[in-house]
Amino acid sequence: MVVRRAICLALLLFLQACQSQDALEADVLITGGRVFTGEAGSTVVEMDVAVRDGKIVFVGDASELNIQAVETISLQGEIVSAGFIDPHTHSLNDLLSSERNENQNYLAQGVTTVFNGNDGGGPTDIAETRASLERNGIGNNTALFIGHGSLRDLVMAGEDRPPTASELNVMQELIRTAMVEGALGFSTGLYYAPGSFGDTDEVVALASAAADLGGIYESHLRDESSYTIGLIGAVKEAIEIGRRANIPVHIAHIKALGVDVWGQSADVIELVQKARSAGIRVTADQYPWQASGTQLRNTLVPRWVLEGSGDEYMDRLADPGIIAEIRSQMVQNLRRRGGPESLLIVMANDDEVVGKTLGQVAAERQLDPIDAAVELMLDGATRVASFNMNSEDIEAFMSQSWVMTSSDGTDGHPRKYASFPRKYQHYVVEKDLLTLEEFLFRSSALTADTFGLDDRGRIAVGKAADIVVFDPEAFAPLADFSSWNRLSTGVSYLLVNGEFAIRNGDFTGALAGKVLAPSVDSTS
Repeated sequence: MVVRRAICLALLLFLQACQSQDALEADVLITGGRVFTGEAGSTVVEMDVAVRDGKIVFVGDASELNIQAVETISLQGEIVSAGFIDPHTHSLNDLLSSERNENQNYLAQGVTTVFNGNDGGGPTDIAETRASLERNGIGNNTALFIGHGSLRDLVMAGEDRPPTASELNVMQELIRTAMVEGALGFSTGLYYAPGSFGDTDEVVALASAAADLGGIYESHLRDESSYTIGLIGAVKEAIEIGRRANIPVHIAHIKALGVDVWGQSADVIELVQKARSAGIRVTADQYPWQASGTQLRNTLVPRWVLEGSGDEYMDRLADPGIIAEIRSQMVQNLRRRGGPESLLIVMANDDEVVGKTLGQVAAERQLDPIDAAVELMLDGATRVASFNMNSEDIEAFMSQSWVMTSSDGTDGHPRKYASFPRKYQHYVVEKDLLTLEEFLFRSSALTADTFGLDDRGRIAVGKAADIVVFDPEAFAPLADFSSWNRLSTGVSYLLVNGEFAIRNGDFTGALAGKVLAPSVDSTS
């Protein structure tokens, strides 16, 4: 009997030792969630996820393994996904600030990574910007483009002319340096001055410099409407740049802007599909709103008026010798935008005009809408929400497998606070245009794959622990055009590089974000 007891005790100790050796240590174990791993075509499945030292170390049934976790999060059917990646934001100044660097408006949307430097406005010194962000501390990850407009301002003082050979060479070298320092690629804002002053050959030469080091060409098209070469012409130009520079093309905030081009989404989609079939990699992002957002001057003022400094632009608007010519072009631009009632003023020096349309302001001041617009611009920077898209085009673009979710977030517009939950609520829950899985894939893995963030975008062992947990019944936008800066709801937990940015629905204040760089071979 004693011998039998001794044998049993020894066997028990042996089994315990084996279990101890097989134990997986984790900082956090998430159980009971419905997990989307990020693979295209996969569905949400109840699984468990373990995190250690900023990485995902286990995905599966935790009951089959001895996992010893410092903290266990027990869910009841919430959605677990890789953190969302927003490929188009204007949050760099927020991240560099000491008050807004937690980036709560994006965290509350489940966004763990934001891109900056879009529309040609990216920093020209990636290394210094990166160092500043890391010193400051940031609440979510960011990745950076080097911008065409910024380069033209730096090298050419924003002048409306072609670059000299020397100037072009300087800009190319700055792009190559930026790529070595971790830039995603080269961005342009060919609709905006000074980027609009550059022709296709110039952009090809600069994009080629980024292509040599594995970059992507990201562009606010030269025309999303009928201002210059038209939407179709601008898409053709972007594809031509990709072909000639041998670089992947990414179309920023794809849209058909204004009454002249409504319905052209079908033609754009056909152009992109043909280019993709021909081996040119073309993708796009899209925000889920019918209104764009920009400065009033960008909606109405001809590009030539915006050359040079802000003072020069103001002088031209006030010049009686040329204002008649400016006004005649502004009349056509206002028509393209849908008229004075389509422009909602969201930010201005005069608080009395905020929340009113240009038409309302004109009526109150007993002015022609163009004269009212000039008066507002001469008073200082004025931002508008421009209601210029129709739902059919929005849904046509959104249905494409190569279109991912973005915000283009700017002050005064709810897209900065609510784009991801709005897309989920409006187009998944209400309209059933996308499945839950399509929404999750196009908000995470598709973006990571497109821009070479190989360790992000999926719930898989070895990937960075950027994880969003949200309640599918509560994930919703609260911001709208009357209250643009209200935080979204429904994210119960958010991990950035394995640290909680949101826990039990509350912000933790953690600044765990990193400045990310792509894998060079991902763009091949």
